[in-house]
Amino acid sequence: MIESDKLRWWQTRTYAALLVCLAAVPLLTVQLPPLTDLLGHLGRYRVQLDHDTSPFLGRYYGFQWALLGNLGVDLLVEVFAPLFGLEPTVRAIIIAIPMLAAAGLLWSAREAHGRLPATAAAALPAIYGYPFQFGFANYCLSMALAFCAFGLWLRLGRQGRIGLRAALFVPIGPILWVCHTYGWCALSVMVFAAEWIRWRATGRNWLHTGWHAGLSSLPLAPPILLMLAWRSGAVAGQTTDWFNFRAKYLWMLAALRDRWMVWDLASVAAMWLLIVFGIARIGFRIERRLGFAALALAIAYVLIPRILLGSAYADMRLAPYVLGIGVLALAPVGKLARRAPWVAVAALAFFGARMAGTTFNYRALDRGYARQLEALDHVPRGSRILVLINLPCSGVWHYSRMDHLGSVAIARREAFVNGQWAMAGAQLLSIRHKAAGRFAGDPTQLLRPERCHRNGEPRLADTVANFPRAAFDYFWMIDRPVNEGVSDPDLRRVWQGARSGILYRVVRPAPPPRPS
Repeated sequence: MIESDKLRWWQTRTYAALLVCLAAVPLLTVQLPPLTDLLGHLGRYRVQLDHDTSPFLGRYYGFQWALLGNLGVDLLVEVFAPLFGLEPTVRAIIIAIPMLAAAGLLWSAREAHGRLPATAAAALPAIYGYPFQFGFANYCLSMALAFCAFGLWLRLGRQGRIGLRAALFVPIGPILWVCHTYGWCALSVMVFAAEWIRWRATGRNWLHTGWHAGLSSLPLAPPILLMLAWRSGAVAGQTTDWFNFRAKYLWMLAALRDRWMVWDLASVAAMWLLIVFGIARIGFRIERRLGFAALALAIAYVLIPRILLGSAYADMRLAPYVLGIGVLALAPVGKLARRAPWVAVAALAFFGARMAGTTFNYRALDRGYARQLEALDHVPRGSRILVLINLPCSGVWHYSRMDHLGSVAIARREAFVNGQWAMAGAQLLSIRHKAAGRFAGDPTQLLRPERCHRNGEPRLADTVANFPRAAFDYFWMIDRPVNEGVSDPDLRRVWQGARSGILYRVVRPAPPPRPS
């Protein structure tokens, strides 16, 4: 952005840089990013790095590289973890994701509007939406890069450098696809929407507009071939749960789900209210390219199923970005334009308040992790650990996010831990510890109250009675109240937390597991 006396303070590079830095604050305050699935990925990254050299990991897990549309963070870990260590590398990558997303959104807004609108900061809470909180690391990285790429697409188009743009985006598409398929898909949707508006503005009819918009978007087409190769045959993946409008409505309400339900719902409502004002032209106008991109993403959100090609929550992942692009399309007009400084202050205050709340929550979650991970001081390297994680029913808005905390033992102790994902075509990891039987992988670690027990999840009595003693050295009850442990002659308590968390050592083999 070019500095000029004509620029208002919210249109300057300094302000944009401040917003990008502010996006990193919640993650700078914690040691382990408290993103639910990321902790499971952390264990997989350790297997990825050391399965050939560790005397333990190669026994417990297999790992085979393959070309998948879901490798973004994995590849970065492969390059940088040997230099800086696994956990510092993962932490740095996760910190970079919201910063890249903020930079990409602001760049796109600047290119579309000509200058950064006063409302821009109000769009940025979307980068800490529920998909990010859930720990969809590759997906969120790909979306962050997609926004940066979209800003580049708009910039080169504004400069009339169409040939250069086409040449650059032929490789950008596959790079984004390898990071995560959905990022490439989202970029393709946004690019087509922007090109539709560009060609429609030339006076062409709808048919010709669609044709030329499609031709302009062709540089992003090559990953279609990668998709066909990846999702063919045995690894095509299940696609199901179409048009579940109740779930889509609930996911949209939860787009900014973090800690305080009222605050999160109010934030979603505020962003939607801004969009409605823009549609109604009450104080705001909608920039057509960004507005149509938001509409196209919203249509995709409605049309795609919950499970797409074996990937769950396919629709949910889009919800915060529909909101973010929608708000990004807005700029104050009329009387509100004359009060633009106050609009910018309000937008900044909203984003700052969201970041403050997330920072508070992350620090609390990080302290909870640290208390439970004290158990690893009592676990030798290479141990085989059966984990049960005390969790509430899934409808609880705020909880401990410990679903995959046990996998930290893989990263720090080269342990075997039940709870890893092993899905053909979606994961590079496989489980070799056959002695674990039905207690080997996800979701056998997720212990919920009986009233909300899910298929495949464990029951406490069944697990204690039937897990194969010879296959495990330790039984770790994460976040279980210390007065709600188990009594079994094969289990000896070796550690407990101040209030929750119990570690047992398996002291003698029991008979083979009985059928459940």
